[in-house]
Amino acid sequence: MTIKTIKDKFTLGLQDLYPSEEIQSFFIMLSESFLNYSRIDIFLKQAEVLSEEKTNKYFDALKRLQNQEPVQYIIGSTEFFGLVFNVNSATLIPRPETEELVRWVLENERGVEMDTILDIGTGSGCIAIALASELPNAVVCGLDISEDAIKVAKENAKQNNVAVHFSYTDVLITNSLPGMFSCIVSNPPYVRDSEKDQMASNVLENEPASALYVSNEDPLLFYRKIAQLAKKHLVEGGQLFFEINEYLGKEMIALLRSEGYHEIQIRKDMFGKDRMLRCVFKRID
Repeated sequence: MTIKTIKDKFTLGLQDLYPSEEIQSFFIMLSESFLNYSRIDIFLKQAEVLSEEKTNKYFDALKRLQNQEPVQYIIGSTEFFGLVFNVNSATLIPRPETEELVRWVLENERGVEMDTILDIGTGSGCIAIALASELPNAVVCGLDISEDAIKVAKENAKQNNVAVHFSYTDVLITNSLPGMFSCIVSNPPYVRDSEKDQMASNVLENEPASALYVSNEDPLLFYRKIAQLAKKHLVEGGQLFFEINEYLGKEMIALLRSEGYHEIQIRKDMFGKDRMLRCVFKRID
């Protein structure tokens, strides 16, 4: 079967589920993975006949996409901050908005002496590994409650040739963190149960719920605990960065003020949503 024929069948099978631009993106991503072809190759080689094995890969992917499985899980990897990360159902798929959080951390951490960074809720390790790649002299650690996620994160660190110390920790029940840090960063669960109906079905049905959702009654649960832990484990003038729920910026500012943090800033993401927060810890005698 030719690449063009496969593409036509692929498009027909998904046209009632996804926008045409997204279907085209799926096909390109799969072709880059299955055939190691560039976008230009895919266009120029549409008449090429593929083997039965390769053809079957496309139709298996088609069935999985029809079942709303994210294309990144089908391929088994995705790109984040110019690096390639393995992902599976134990990890969230890294988002472009989180790259903006990494850039903000880098703006503030470059040139810091004795730079020590902790990523809480590391998942695939994307934040920790991206920071370690950009800050080769920093000591970077990552924590997660999922041992399966930690396994993936360790594979990703090795694949991207960086040293990150990953370990299992349930941040909600621990009373300590593994050391003192100049920077702590976290993208914890922040989607309220009441906001689930705003999520795409492929996210709802496939990505790990424990990394996404919090109760309506206490949506700042993780932020409060991390802020309290961070006070004991940030050096003087150390920084705390969060990715946040766009609707809870004022509540986050109030929480961090009550915990004694200073210089609290919120930044909007590429979509104009309040998505990132930075604050500074200062001990006042």
